[in-house]
Amino acid sequence: MWRLAAETGVLDVNSRYSYLIWCRDFAATSVVARLDDQVVGFITGYRRPEAPDTLLVWQVAVGEAARGRGVAGRMLDTLWSQVTDIAFMETTVTPDNEASIAMFTAFARRNSTAIHRSDLFPGELLGDGHEPENLYRIGPIPNEGR
Repeated sequence: MWRLAAETGVLDVNSRYSYLIWCRDFAATSVVARLDDQVVGFITGYRRPEAPDTLLVWQVAVGEAARGRGVAGRMLDTLWSQVTDIAFMETTVTPDNEASIAMFTAFARRNSTAIHRSDLFPGELLGDGHEPENLYRIGPIPNEGR
């Protein structure tokens, strides 16, 4: 996961240790995609402590070998189907990340629900020339078929 995050060139890369802890403590709210026994994608997420009906998607990564095959969308659908008792999905996206915006918008469309964008963290708060992080809240998402 650490390697994939670094290879994207757009994700904030965390320590290898943090990805290992994430896999141990948040496996039920995360997914990994494999192709020929190689990890080619992942989504990390968690249930928000203050809003237990909300799944926050933290990072989405797809390796070069799997891009353009719909892997990210399928991972998002898989994640949604495996986490029970939630009605909303949230994520943060920088304004220039058109691929992520399109993926989450398509997820909302597939689930016949709304997606709302609001300002969350301004760039100057994140430092180092980081773009602002906008909050995307999807839902409520129907539970049919889950």
